[in-house]
Amino acid sequence: MDTQSLAMLEDSLRKAMLSSSGAELDAALADLGWADMLSDMPDVAIPLVFRLLGETGSHASVLNDVLLETIGGLPGGTPPMPYTGNNWVVWERTPTTDTTLGGLPLRRVPDGELMRMGEARRAIGWWLVGAARAMLALARQHALDRIQFGKQIASFQAIRHRLAETLVAIEGAEATLSLPGTESGDLTAMLAKAAAGRAALVAAEHCQQVLGGIGFTAEHEMHHHVKRALVLDGLLGSAKELTRKAGAGLRARGSAPRLAHLP
Repeated sequence: MDTQSLAMLEDSLRKAMLSSSGAELDAALADLGWADMLSDMPDVAIPLVFRLLGETGSHASVLNDVLLETIGGLPGGTPPMPYTGNNWVVWERTPTTDTTLGGLPLRRVPDGELMRMGEARRAIGWWLVGAARAMLALARQHALDRIQFGKQIASFQAIRHRLAETLVAIEGAEATLSLPGTESGDLTAMLAKAAAGRAALVAAEHCQQVLGGIGFTAEHEMHHHVKRALVLDGLLGSAKELTRKAGAGLRARGSAPRLAHLP
């Protein structure tokens, strides 16, 4: 896909996500050819769609589709997904009145079966990165708008450090998520998802500090992204769980594979 076509697609996806969510967004994405994109160009479709979900604060059941594509399941299913604390959940495709996790239609189920989750973990990683970008944008704009002692708070060193550390965490996670698939693809996906979860949590902490009291209010967008990041971090393994699991696996094998080939 050329640059112009990709830009047009991104614009169409962003507009759809800003105007709808949940089942309505599922239908809009279907009209935009999500199934064909996932099948024909997953390396483009997954980062683009899931990053935009994070940036816009919308949600859709497309994670089901990524998992089903990976395991060869029938379209339209809702495969059980591991959730932090040895729990399992399913992502409902239809509107539900049951209690949700962080505003997402996740329903707890008794148990599930472990499956290949590399691509799904990368997808959630891009979603987390998008949410972190949204939090950073809110904090940056507030720092430019807020005046204290006759100056923008963006001029204060402590504010700059928090914003800079957030940006470094986000771009580090993006670099990890962008690593090409290797013979250690599952390990790379685990570490990439862990890095994205960590970046989102860093963004939540630092950006909340920059926003101050206004970031805690229901009227401000910040709390929405924070809750979303906390839930997504726990889905398919939290940053802490995946880091420990990867470390245990490396200790057991007694060596570490090359995850990236640097020039």
